[in-house]
Amino acid sequence: MTVSQSVIYSDYLQLEKLLSCQSPVSPEKNVSAHDEMLFITIHQTYELWFKQILHELNSVISMFDDNFVDERNIGVALGRIERIVEIEKLLINQIDVLETMTPLDFLDFRHLLIGASGFQSSQFRLIENLLGLDPKERVGYSSCPYFASLKEKEREQVIQSEQNASLFSVLDQWLARTPFLDFQNYRFVDQYKAAFKVKMDREHEEVVKSQILDSDEKKSRSKSINATRDYVLSMLSENSYKKVQEQGQARFSYQAFIAAIFINLYRDQPILHMPFKLLSGILEVDEYLNLWRHRHAVMVHRMIGTKMGTGGSTGHDYLQQTTEHHRVFSDLYNLSTLLIPRSELPELPEDFQSKLGFFFSSMGS
Repeated sequence: MTVSQSVIYSDYLQLEKLLSCQSPVSPEKNVSAHDEMLFITIHQTYELWFKQILHELNSVISMFDDNFVDERNIGVALGRIERIVEIEKLLINQIDVLETMTPLDFLDFRHLLIGASGFQSSQFRLIENLLGLDPKERVGYSSCPYFASLKEKEREQVIQSEQNASLFSVLDQWLARTPFLDFQNYRFVDQYKAAFKVKMDREHEEVVKSQILDSDEKKSRSKSINATRDYVLSMLSENSYKKVQEQGQARFSYQAFIAAIFINLYRDQPILHMPFKLLSGILEVDEYLNLWRHRHAVMVHRMIGTKMGTGGSTGHDYLQQTTEHHRVFSDLYNLSTLLIPRSELPELPEDFQSKLGFFFSSMGS
């Protein structure tokens, strides 16, 4: 390749176009606002990272949006999920840079932004929908649909994304197809119910026999143990679980829910190690997005106090509510309630282990 045919750095990155996109409004209004450039740069960078997150999410969803998932793709999907997590960490860290701008610096140009708001980021709404945010869980905004303030084309894309496959929906379908939960005469959920009941009965007996706790503490702890046991045993029952679903307290299908428990409990088995890491990675995506929401809410509180947001929202109050209601994978967080120590797990039958593909480990080969 000759020099004339080679790719030029600035052309490849379209730097002339990219670096001409920072256009502060303050000079046009004859207002002195040095930090408006920082404000624009930070938010444009957010949108670039949102674009990359969408790129990764779409690729992962496409890998799982089928009746058959190539096992080789799980590692690829995990790598892309982990990339999203690292991007989210950057999004959080960018707030540190933005906070080098003081509330008084922001007031220099805030009045020029009335009508504009991060709420109008169609890419962020697409991310929420691609993750699988339940529309019923969305925090209300000025009595209007969350997409009302978007441009027409963006609004159409966001509305359509609610109907498309999401990371939540394809994960649910993938988990629900997990084999081996019922194998010949072995039924995992029955074995696990028995093991969990034994554990809780023993804890209750230890509380009753304790020489340290007084009678009130014994009653309190016994009540808590019984409540946990009843909750878990009901969640492991398909009929009871479906009632919990109907009440909006769980979203996974029953089959997916049981599979997620199985994968978490037997994560040390080689065949389940990668699925466990995938579930953990997806949980981290949800966690770090929520951490970003929280940091954003705190930053907004610091910058504008209790004032209304520039786009007409309630500002800090609205953002703080989204941290509580916009989690997507609460089902994965809640699994910890149902776990018991490795030492108390039901032992898998040898023919079951053989079918899973790690029989050689139990034979010492």
